[in-house]
Amino acid sequence: MGTFSRFVVALVLLVVILGGIFGYKFYQIGQMQAQFSKPQPLTVVDATEVGTVTWQPAIKSVGSTRAINGIEVANELPGVVEKLMFESGQRVKAGDELIRLDSAIDEASLTTRRAEANLAQKEYRRNADLISKRAVSQSAVDEAQAAMETAKARVQEAEAQLGKKVLKAPFDGVLGLRLVDLGEYLPAGTPVVEINMLDPILVQYTLSERELANVDIGDPVEVTVAAMPGETFSGTVSAINSSVTAESRTVQLRAEIPNTDQRLKPGMFATIQTLAEDERAVVAIPNTAIAFNTYGNFAYVLAEDDKGQLVTERRTIKTGNMRDGMTEVTEGLKVGERVVSTGLLRLRAGQPVQIKQAQPEAETASAGAQ
Repeated sequence: MGTFSRFVVALVLLVVILGGIFGYKFYQIGQMQAQFSKPQPLTVVDATEVGTVTWQPAIKSVGSTRAINGIEVANELPGVVEKLMFESGQRVKAGDELIRLDSAIDEASLTTRRAEANLAQKEYRRNADLISKRAVSQSAVDEAQAAMETAKARVQEAEAQLGKKVLKAPFDGVLGLRLVDLGEYLPAGTPVVEINMLDPILVQYTLSERELANVDIGDPVEVTVAAMPGETFSGTVSAINSSVTAESRTVQLRAEIPNTDQRLKPGMFATIQTLAEDERAVVAIPNTAIAFNTYGNFAYVLAEDDKGQLVTERRTIKTGNMRDGMTEVTEGLKVGERVVSTGLLRLRAGQPVQIKQAQPEAETASAGAQ
């Protein structure tokens, strides 16, 4: 076989191989086109019907809890802790002794003042008896009386000084952590322990000045705290500040919450709903049925096209209050319309969809038994 013959055979083999490769690729492209030409399966969605619910109008705000009375007990006079009479977390009554500072010097000073007062009183009585006999002058009697009253005042001063060496609970409450130790020297003003009156407890929050006309003392409030999700505490507005903060145009309010079990502690972050007295019917849909973005809120409404197929319609809406997983819709939806309630991120306007069918009760019960 000559060189030319071998070249022809190689060329034929190359054409056969390349033809096979290109033929297979064309076959794959045809299969893909056939696959894409098939009708796509409908997107299955959950739907809910737009309805009305009865709500009390509410103004939502955030704030924090605080004790009606809450302070750090501190000593007015310096001294060494001689006796501790409380434990951390203890409940105390007003007047209960908490700590006693060393008072030996003050007790000695009080004894001295009392002796001086006793002597001054005897001197005054002696001069008072002698003036009737004209043995002393009236000025001497007056000086003796002034000295006696001064001595008595010094006794009262020493007694007050001695009394300040004992720290007492100023009101009924619950103590915090003990901050001092036995034998410790305390300069004046040293915090000893925190005490809080926890029942009832206050919730302090702010509202915009525009809402000021809608709230009044005695209005009911519902409070939730991050520490106890899903639990609601009820109370009433107890005070409204007499002025509006000029920088923020807000007004401070306080609500009083019963706290018999004392689970609410001062300093908790709280969400407050200030309720109006009258209830009203509002159009509301689940929170999951609303897409929130910077261009406005919207929902996907389900409607039938000219072929009777359900398709999505993107509808811009205006929302109001939110409560219990529902959002008030003030504009954009009508009662009776159906909206997609979940999976909004995978939808687009005009997309054909199918509503997910609920599992029959008998089938559900059978599955549960298995």
